[in-house]
Amino acid sequence: MLNVPPQAFPAPSSQQRAAAGGRAKVPLKPGRSLMDWIRLTKSGKDMTGLKGRLIEVTEDELAKHNKKEDCWICIRGFVYNVTPYMEYHPGGEDELMKAAGTDGTDLFDQVHRWVNYESMLKECLVGRMAVKPIAAPKEITSVSEEKKQLNGMLPEKKVLGASSKDLTPSYDWFQTDNLITIVIYTKQKGMNAELVILDCENKRLRGEIIVDDYSYLLEVDLDHAVQEDMAVNIAEKVGKVEIILKKKDNVHWKILGQPLENHNTFMKRTDRGLFYRKCKLVSKTEVTHDTKLFCLLLPESTHLHVPTGQHVYLKQIIAGTEVVKPYTPVLPFLPLDFQEPSCHDSAHLYLMIKIYSCGLFTQALDRLQIGDYISVSSPEGSFKKSQVQTSEDLFLLAAGTGFTPMVKLLNFALTEVSCLRTVKLIFFNRTEDDILWRNQLEQLALKDERFEVQFILSQPVRDWVGKQGMISPSLLSEFVKRSRKDSKVLICICGPTPFTEQGVQYLKDLGYSQEEVHPFTA
Repeated sequence: MLNVPPQAFPAPSSQQRAAAGGRAKVPLKPGRSLMDWIRLTKSGKDMTGLKGRLIEVTEDELAKHNKKEDCWICIRGFVYNVTPYMEYHPGGEDELMKAAGTDGTDLFDQVHRWVNYESMLKECLVGRMAVKPIAAPKEITSVSEEKKQLNGMLPEKKVLGASSKDLTPSYDWFQTDNLITIVIYTKQKGMNAELVILDCENKRLRGEIIVDDYSYLLEVDLDHAVQEDMAVNIAEKVGKVEIILKKKDNVHWKILGQPLENHNTFMKRTDRGLFYRKCKLVSKTEVTHDTKLFCLLLPESTHLHVPTGQHVYLKQIIAGTEVVKPYTPVLPFLPLDFQEPSCHDSAHLYLMIKIYSCGLFTQALDRLQIGDYISVSSPEGSFKKSQVQTSEDLFLLAAGTGFTPMVKLLNFALTEVSCLRTVKLIFFNRTEDDILWRNQLEQLALKDERFEVQFILSQPVRDWVGKQGMISPSLLSEFVKRSRKDSKVLICICGPTPFTEQGVQYLKDLGYSQEEVHPFTA
């Protein structure tokens, strides 16, 4: 179904992220941009008040610095004086004050674990937290035991404790004249390609297996060189993953290689640092007046599929400072025949990015030339396809580039979820020119009677006859309705932070449960 003004169809090709219903960041004062902060940190000014000294900070001392005009925060054992950063923080002073005078590691991880605070706050470093004495562990692995090897590898590191031992994945390997085959026994049914992430560069092999909120890591410096192309075979029913490497030289390997620090560990994904690989920019096409579709080519020795509803991080070095931003991959276009388009293969990532005129990061992205490289992380995100597979009504609330996680979600819902009766996209933008992929969305609505799209503008021109306004309880009560009184519903929402937070609250007030609402945040 299609709810647009008749005279507006067909519309010109459209695009993405105009903020509607709120802004992603707290408005900053003039002269308080990221570039201004970088300049300040390089000015030689004493940012800590300690004249370059590093000190050991006790809990009592940390607690004294809990005011806006004197604010210290601890992150992973390091203490930073964030007082000078207050006015530069995109999330606002109030967010920083939540951790004032305390260990803010957990709060930091919840909000933006991906930010390289060491780089951003290096001139604000006060020192380390004083370490409290702790009792030695009861069991200490002997040196002789630690040196024992299994197929050339150190023994398994037991991260989860004895009760979880049987659930911990394990691995083995064998070889032929030409091949090295590594077998990972995940002990999980339903293993698939999206749960296996592999990278191999300069003999360094890194394989990560995702198991719910945990991951198993195989990370070794291989004994000999291998060719770039590798194969991955997955036995879904038994949870076995085979990694097949081609030897560069037909020599017999005595060991698989030397284990790296986190090899053979099984731990929560949030406890692992983000891993990046260099991807090549192969195309950059205009979507709207301020939004472009970037196509990135993964290295040949990388196996990576970004699951529906998950995002990656892009990392750039700008003026000597590492800057990281999250983006959700999309398809190259909305397929109208409800199949994955043939040109969309696992070797490419497509990112729809709004270029901000004053945006340091996006301006740097826009200056990239075809053939340039950019660092891309492994996928992150909590969304599960099962949330859609058990629903009968799916509502997608998107503002601006908050549309990006909806692209793959739309394709998955209309292609693979037969129990869905209605799929409705309510798309908020400022103007008609800001609407991303408008023509494709209109065609999709005509193609499948289950799908309906509603465009809502906050700053329409005078002759716009469609809906106008911003997200509100009355608007949501008009467009978000169960197809049946007891139908199972899922409402996904994404956009600038205020838009998402307001939407979640309005939906709660309208009687929707927490399980029925999924906000996309990064």
